[in-house]
Amino acid sequence: MTVLYQAPLAAGWLTRAPYVLTPAQRHWLFRPGALTAGLRQLGQVRLRVVAEYAEGAAPDEAQAMHIAPGSAVWVREVLMSVDGVDSVPARSLTPLTASHGSWQGMRRLLTRPLADMLYHDRSVIRSPFACRRLTSAQPFYRMIARLPSVTPADARALWARRSVFWRHRQPLLVAECFLPEFWLHAGRTQPPLKAHDRRAGIPAQAISPRR
Repeated sequence: MTVLYQAPLAAGWLTRAPYVLTPAQRHWLFRPGALTAGLRQLGQVRLRVVAEYAEGAAPDEAQAMHIAPGSAVWVREVLMSVDGVDSVPARSLTPLTASHGSWQGMRRLLTRPLADMLYHDRSVIRSPFACRRLTSAQPFYRMIARLPSVTPADARALWARRSVFWRHRQPLLVAECFLPEFWLHAGRTQPPLKAHDRRAGIPAQAISPRR
């Protein structure tokens, strides 16, 4: 029997859907499996790379990845559209050393989604989802606020989700957010879920928290 491990959550992140969410929001914020697969059930999905760069990990993100705040990380920020409508920004990051090792595929994706390297590797394990309303304290918020399609009012009312993938003891944090236009159009539909083989937790032996 595999023992599943849940890391302590950073402040504000919730593993259960709060009552203020609509049924559609609950569906998409906690939908298992590859998000791009769900989006493709709604329409034509296009992915644009917004930025890729190295920086120091923010405390909120460092806690999720079990690394020290300020540790060097590699960041990939993208924007996905559905039928031409900007719908889902995403931010992914991993320790800089892992971007040349366990997660080096992240640097070669170009306009392909992360799912292309995650859901065909049975050694990859995913943590449970957590969601929250974004605030200006999160780096993800600042990325989204710079998008031309997002107004200041929009940015203050956005819900995001995130989870951590683990491969060879190395974390990959993936955060995704659903823009207002998504909820007005494609997000009103809740396509049926398809089976996937990702575990909803991290085996206790898979990681060793770093200080």
